[in-house]
Amino acid sequence: MNAPPPKPVAALAIAPIEDADTAAVVALWQRCGLTRPWNDPAADIALARKGANATVLVGRDGGAIVATAMVGHDGHRGWVYYVATDPDHRGKGHGRAIMHAAEDWLRQAGIEKMQLMVRPDNSKVQAFYQSIGYGEQQRIIYAKWLDGRELTP
Repeated sequence: MNAPPPKPVAALAIAPIEDADTAAVVALWQRCGLTRPWNDPAADIALARKGANATVLVGRDGGAIVATAMVGHDGHRGWVYYVATDPDHRGKGHGRAIMHAAEDWLRQAGIEKMQLMVRPDNSKVQAFYQSIGYGEQQRIIYAKWLDGRELTP
Protein backbone atom coordinates (compact mmCIF):
# COMPACT_ATOMS: atom_id res chain seq x y z
CA MET A 1 0.00 0.00 0.00
CA ASN A 2 1.35 3.41 -0.92
CA ALA A 3 1.86 6.09 1.72
CA PRO A 4 -0.25 9.22 1.27
CA PRO A 5 1.57 12.15 -0.30
CA PRO A 6 3.01 14.64 2.18
CA LYS A 7 0.80 17.59 3.02
CA PRO A 8 1.96 20.85 1.46
CA VAL A 9 3.64 23.24 3.84
CA ALA A 10 2.60 26.83 3.33
CA ALA A 11 5.30 29.38 4.02
CA LEU A 12 4.51 31.76 6.84
CA ALA A 13 5.54 35.36 7.03
CA ILE A 14 6.58 35.63 10.70
CA ALA A 15 7.17 38.98 12.40
CA PRO A 16 6.56 40.63 15.77
CA ILE A 17 2.98 41.60 16.51
CA GLU A 18 1.80 45.06 15.47
CA ASP A 19 -0.69 47.24 17.35
CA ALA A 20 -3.46 46.49 14.86
CA ASP A 21 -3.01 42.72 15.37
CA THR A 22 -3.94 42.54 19.05
CA ALA A 23 -7.68 41.89 18.65
CA ALA A 24 -7.13 39.19 16.00
CA VAL A 25 -4.44 37.50 18.10
CA VAL A 26 -6.64 37.47 21.21
CA ALA A 27 -9.50 36.04 19.13
CA LEU A 28 -7.19 33.28 17.83
CA TRP A 29 -6.04 32.44 21.36
CA GLN A 30 -9.66 32.26 22.51
CA ARG A 31 -10.58 30.08 19.55
CA CYS A 32 -7.70 27.73 20.41
CA GLY A 33 -8.73 27.53 24.08
CA LEU A 34 -5.53 29.18 25.36
CA THR A 35 -7.03 31.96 27.45
CA ARG A 36 -8.07 31.62 31.07
CA PRO A 37 -10.37 33.90 33.09
CA TRP A 38 -7.55 34.91 35.42
CA ASN A 39 -5.25 36.10 32.59
CA ASP A 40 -6.03 39.12 30.44
CA PRO A 41 -4.55 38.22 27.04
CA ALA A 42 -4.43 41.83 25.82
CA ALA A 43 -2.51 42.79 28.98
CA ASP A 44 -0.18 39.82 28.43
CA ILE A 45 0.53 41.08 24.90
CA ALA A 46 1.17 44.61 26.16
CA LEU A 47 3.56 43.35 28.84
CA ALA A 48 5.48 41.18 26.35
CA ARG A 49 5.87 44.18 24.03
CA LYS A 50 6.98 46.50 26.82
CA GLY A 51 10.63 45.46 27.02
CA ALA A 52 13.41 43.90 25.00
CA ASN A 53 13.22 40.46 26.67
CA ALA A 54 9.93 39.34 25.11
CA THR A 55 7.75 39.60 22.05
CA VAL A 56 4.73 38.03 20.40
CA LEU A 57 5.50 36.48 17.04
CA VAL A 58 2.70 36.37 14.49
CA GLY A 59 2.63 34.04 11.49
CA ARG A 60 0.62 35.13 8.47
CA ASP A 61 -0.54 33.02 5.59
CA GLY A 62 -1.51 35.63 3.02
CA GLY A 63 -3.00 38.36 5.18
CA ALA A 64 -4.52 36.06 7.78
CA ILE A 65 -2.94 35.51 11.19
CA VAL A 66 -2.74 31.73 11.48
CA ALA A 67 -0.04 31.17 14.13
CA THR A 68 1.40 32.88 17.19
CA ALA A 69 3.96 32.39 19.93
CA MET A 70 4.75 34.64 22.85
CA VAL A 71 8.46 34.24 23.55
CA GLY A 72 10.68 35.75 26.19
CA HIS A 73 13.57 35.17 28.55
CA ASP A 74 14.87 36.11 31.97
CA GLY A 75 18.49 36.28 30.80
CA HIS A 76 19.03 32.62 31.63
CA ARG A 77 16.17 30.54 30.22
CA GLY A 78 13.71 31.18 27.46
CA TRP A 79 10.01 30.51 27.70
CA VAL A 80 7.24 30.25 25.15
CA TYR A 81 3.54 30.80 25.77
CA TYR A 82 0.38 31.20 23.73
CA VAL A 83 1.56 28.95 20.91
CA ALA A 84 -1.45 28.81 18.62
CA THR A 85 -2.30 27.63 15.14
CA ASP A 86 -5.63 28.42 13.58
CA PRO A 87 -7.73 25.22 13.71
CA ASP A 88 -8.74 25.74 10.07
CA HIS A 89 -5.07 25.85 8.99
CA ARG A 90 -3.59 22.93 10.94
CA GLY A 91 -1.52 20.25 9.27
CA LYS A 92 0.38 22.75 7.14
CA GLY A 93 3.51 23.04 9.29
CA HIS A 94 2.55 26.36 10.88
CA GLY A 95 3.13 25.08 14.42
CA ARG A 96 6.63 23.94 13.53
CA ALA A 97 7.36 27.21 11.75
CA ILE A 98 6.26 29.44 14.64
CA MET A 99 8.21 27.31 17.14
CA HIS A 100 11.34 27.49 14.98
CA ALA A 101 10.91 31.27 14.84
CA ALA A 102 10.60 31.42 18.65
CA GLU A 103 13.74 29.29 19.02
CA ASP A 104 15.62 31.53 16.59
CA TRP A 105 14.50 34.65 18.48
CA LEU A 106 15.96 33.18 21.68
CA ARG A 107 19.18 32.08 19.97
CA GLN A 108 19.67 35.62 18.72
CA ALA A 109 19.31 36.82 22.32
CA GLY A 110 22.02 34.37 23.44
CA ILE A 111 19.62 32.06 25.27
CA GLU A 112 20.55 28.37 25.10
CA LYS A 113 17.51 26.59 26.58
CA MET A 114 13.83 27.03 25.93
CA GLN A 115 11.10 25.75 28.21
CA LEU A 116 7.34 25.62 28.02
CA MET A 117 4.51 24.37 30.16
CA VAL A 118 1.71 22.11 28.94
CA ARG A 119 -1.42 21.24 30.88
CA PRO A 120 -1.42 17.50 31.71
CA ASP A 121 -4.72 16.84 29.89
CA ASN A 122 -3.51 18.35 26.60
CA SER A 123 -2.21 15.14 25.03
CA LYS A 124 -2.43 16.40 21.43
CA VAL A 125 -0.01 19.24 22.04
CA GLN A 126 2.28 16.98 24.08
CA ALA A 127 2.64 14.74 21.04
CA PHE A 128 3.33 17.78 18.84
CA TYR A 129 6.15 19.04 21.06
CA GLN A 130 7.68 15.57 21.25
CA SER A 131 7.58 15.37 17.44
CA ILE A 132 9.70 18.53 17.16
CA GLY A 133 12.34 17.44 19.64
CA TYR A 134 11.09 18.59 23.04
CA GLY A 135 11.31 16.23 25.99
CA GLU A 136 9.48 16.21 29.27
CA GLN A 137 11.45 17.25 32.35
CA GLN A 138 10.07 16.44 35.78
CA ARG A 139 9.73 19.62 37.81
CA ILE A 140 7.46 20.84 40.53
CA ILE A 141 6.10 24.28 39.81
CA TYR A 142 5.37 26.61 42.70
CA ALA A 143 3.38 29.75 42.15
CA LYS A 144 2.02 32.69 44.07
CA TRP A 145 -0.24 35.51 42.94
CA LEU A 146 1.45 38.68 44.11
CA ASP A 147 -1.88 40.46 44.58
CA GLY A 148 -3.02 37.89 47.18
CA ARG A 149 -5.45 35.88 45.02
CA GLU A 150 -5.92 32.18 45.60
CA LEU A 151 -3.96 29.91 43.28
CA THR A 152 -5.64 29.00 40.00
CA PRO A 153 -5.58 25.53 38.42
